[in-house]
Amino acid sequence: MSAPSSPRTASRVIRTRGGLSLRVAPRAVLVVAALLAVAAAAAVALIGTGDYPMSPADVLTTLTGGGTPAQEFIVQDLRLPRVLVGLLVGAALGTAGAVFQSVSRNPLGSPDVIGFGQGSAVGALAVIVLFHGSPSAVAAGAVAGGLVTGAAVYLLAWKKGVHGYRLVLVGIGAAAVLTGVRDYLMTRADLNDATRAMVWMVGSLNGRDWGQVWPLLVVCALLLPVLLGQGRALRMMEMGEDAACALGIRTERVRVVVMGAAVLLTGVATAAAGPIGFIALAAPQLAKRLTRAPGPNLAASACMGAALLITADWASQRFFGAGQLPVGAVTGMVGGCYLLWLLFTERKAGRI
Repeated sequence: MSAPSSPRTASRVIRTRGGLSLRVAPRAVLVVAALLAVAAAAAVALIGTGDYPMSPADVLTTLTGGGTPAQEFIVQDLRLPRVLVGLLVGAALGTAGAVFQSVSRNPLGSPDVIGFGQGSAVGALAVIVLFHGSPSAVAAGAVAGGLVTGAAVYLLAWKKGVHGYRLVLVGIGAAAVLTGVRDYLMTRADLNDATRAMVWMVGSLNGRDWGQVWPLLVVCALLLPVLLGQGRALRMMEMGEDAACALGIRTERVRVVVMGAAVLLTGVATAAAGPIGFIALAAPQLAKRLTRAPGPNLAASACMGAALLITADWASQRFFGAGQLPVGAVTGMVGGCYLLWLLFTERKAGRI
């Protein structure tokens, strides 16, 4: 007989007439709804921020088709694509971070810590520096770099399965090597390519248009449901390999599927906005602290990632002016402080 759920993690089972059942945690649902509201409010505020400021009421009126021609041009053509890219990139990174932290059972198991973000950056820089590629070629290079890095880290970490700490350690080593490769590519670049590469490497939503929105939207629409569908399996795997296998989970198959999808999400997000750091690290941990629920909390992590990235971009424009401080610099500064705090708490708890 299973132990009763504690009040902090209580859940309810909803059964349909067809015999299907769904376990729902009310607190997690409320957290997801609240994060969606925060992301929506930050998105409206961000659309209204810039050289031509707009009130939230004007933004909402324009989005529903009631604005002036000038307002429709500013919102629909200039600012809305930027906001949508930010929301999708944040959701992709938050979900990918939750997957890697769940697979590794380690809060440091984040794409930008274990090398996958660096792999995407190296792939993009190789296209810029060696082939002087177009923006679409740079995006393809970022995706390819992330996938190659993900496969290499997985194979190097595999030994009768993938242990969490081994995955993190191999990933940190891969990140160090890829950082060296990135620096070498920068020394090979001419002035124009070096400038272009530096702007891309900071991570920014400046200048994003509908050309970045649609591919990102398609990939997220395909992969996020796949990962959400594996949420139960990931929750079982967090209890250990033996327990998950006893419950009928094909652990190796699940691990390959979710890691492949998460690596692809990371690569596509990096291709769309550059290597934006620490969203994938912080979003799952903050989501878990809010929901107080076991498991990867994929939906809450996605919403938290979107809210964090949009809020950071709004703050960079609000306090430093449009185009003055890329959002990647903001997330890097805040995320670095968060990483130090996380390392301190993990060390205090005796886990590292």
